[in-house]
Amino acid sequence: MPDGKMIVVGGRDAHSYEFIPPEGQHNAAPIKFDFLTQTTDKDENNLYPFVYLSTDGNVFIFANNRAILLNPNTNQIVKELPPLQGGHRNYPASGQSVLLPLKLHSGNQGNVAAEVLICGGSAHADSYTKAAENVFYAALQDCGRMRITDPNPVWKRDLMPSPRLMGDMSLLPSGEVLILSGAKRGSSGWGFARDPNFTPVLYNPRVKRGERFRELAPTTIPRMYHSTATVLQDGRVLVAGSNTNNGYIYDAMFPTELRAEKFSPPYLDPALEKFKPQIDPAATPEKLGYNQKIAVQFKVNQVEPVKQENVRVTMYVPAFTTHSVSMNMRLLDLGLEAVKPNGPGVYSIDVWTPPNTTIAPTGYYLLFVVNQGVPSEGIWVQIK
Repeated sequence: MPDGKMIVVGGRDAHSYEFIPPEGQHNAAPIKFDFLTQTTDKDENNLYPFVYLSTDGNVFIFANNRAILLNPNTNQIVKELPPLQGGHRNYPASGQSVLLPLKLHSGNQGNVAAEVLICGGSAHADSYTKAAENVFYAALQDCGRMRITDPNPVWKRDLMPSPRLMGDMSLLPSGEVLILSGAKRGSSGWGFARDPNFTPVLYNPRVKRGERFRELAPTTIPRMYHSTATVLQDGRVLVAGSNTNNGYIYDAMFPTELRAEKFSPPYLDPALEKFKPQIDPAATPEKLGYNQKIAVQFKVNQVEPVKQENVRVTMYVPAFTTHSVSMNMRLLDLGLEAVKPNGPGVYSIDVWTPPNTTIAPTGYYLLFVVNQGVPSEGIWVQIK
């Protein structure tokens, strides 16, 4: 949250939320939240709601197929957003979601829009119940994208290349979205899914609808229930887990999986190595304040001059990931003012730090320089 607190929403038979108090203190009671009562059903398709801090200070909460904006200071719902039609998106139907990268501007001029992407899930409210009876419904293949800061927001639909539930969705330092793992039929739960989705998908939010998805090299390892993924400092993605069994069982249809993999997105193609920036940490501040112009220095091996329109500086908050939900994940695309040569193959970027704690809550971020879609290795910075 902007004030440094953390909000925790929902849970089994927990139609409430609370703000984590300082160490040594406790809340007398959680805050009752009727929205979760309204969105539950027989199969509890509102567990693990999608929760994001919007750029206007409100909290976006999506549960089952409905979404609201909550004012965390008054604990009042300030807007009921349109429902996402077509099915159920939260656990155990288990779609995937991200808050898309936040585009900031030079000098931090203008408002910062916030967009949410939600993909997959199940069209059936009883997918969990039916899976227990060995009926495995096909997962949803569609996505909904909505600019939640618009005065009258609407969902815009798109189609993934294949159906998916229980997948993991990660923001990459390039500003793209990686979707991987999961299944094409069934539900979350022990032994409740079939037909693993082996093929990762890359989503580019900056191109027109119909051209945003690209299938990537498949894995050979089923990553089903209890799998996870996280973006690493070098731009690769660590993928691990999968256990659809009630215990460590190795002779099941989908054995307990102890192997981990590192997935290299397309920007790590060796043919693109010449475009890869290398940040000079000695010439780049590691402690940042708000609304400041700073210099980030990097070197690159490409022969042709680096053009400002091909350069971005991003700040990434690593997520807490479980059950297809990446909590607290956030990517900021900072406002650039200038990219200037500073020696052979060396450049300095004048860039603005985020304007306030609503856009970028205090804490540690990975900072990347991206050149022609290829990110550097990240360096840790702290903003406060």
